[in-house]
Amino acid sequence: MQDIPAQQAFQRLLTIMDELREQCPWDKKQTIDTLRPLTIEELYELTDAIMNKDWKGIKEELGDMLLHIAFYARIGKEEGQFTMEEVLNGICDKLVYRHPHIYADVKVNNEEDVKKNWEQLKMREGKTSVLEGVPVSLSPLIKAARIQEKAAKIGFDWPDVAPVWNKVQEEIAELKEAVETKNQKDIEEEMGDVLFSMVNYARFINVDPDTALENTNRKFIRRFQFMEKVALERSLQMASMTLEEMDVLWNEAKLKEKNV
Repeated sequence: MQDIPAQQAFQRLLTIMDELREQCPWDKKQTIDTLRPLTIEELYELTDAIMNKDWKGIKEELGDMLLHIAFYARIGKEEGQFTMEEVLNGICDKLVYRHPHIYADVKVNNEEDVKKNWEQLKMREGKTSVLEGVPVSLSPLIKAARIQEKAAKIGFDWPDVAPVWNKVQEEIAELKEAVETKNQKDIEEEMGDVLFSMVNYARFINVDPDTALENTNRKFIRRFQFMEKVALERSLQMASMTLEEMDVLWNEAKLKEKNV
């Protein structure tokens, strides 16, 4: 099909959504509750494509996300809650309001000024806490990062990286003490503190902890599956191998990656 302008293409999507909602048995039955898990799945598929730098996949998954947005907007209209026009105008108005350095006369010097203004403007919108915007169901690792970022924007932060690393070491020492007492409740609490402090340290050294951990997950999977493949080729049973023997395969996997 010949390319059509974005506005017309978006209207085409809305028209198709209306037709499906009115004529397709499956689409007719969907509610915001039945769509929720599907939306989460689509979002993770998008993040997978992003991690893989799969631009074709990103394009496809963005389309799927747009479909879900159109679906929720259609249901919202049916329920008399909101329309797609209200959704679009709402985000446009919010962006204009929260970028006074573009659409008004506010002056900013850098990205940090923009972030601070953003949080201050959100508070003026009626929020009672800078942490209100952090979703309850967000994954704990990402949630920790977002909480710390938001607190830092109003000045609740370490002055530099040195005390942050000291805090990490302090929390690790407390975890070791808890492990020695064998009190599982204390161990869990101290482990949480260690992880929280590590997330904070990652922020100070400009590392996204979620991305870093996911890259390590993928690296481990690659290497472990290489071990399984080699073991099978050599008629070895990994479950029967010693840790030292498996370490040999692990080091082969690491060497293979370096040589690629």
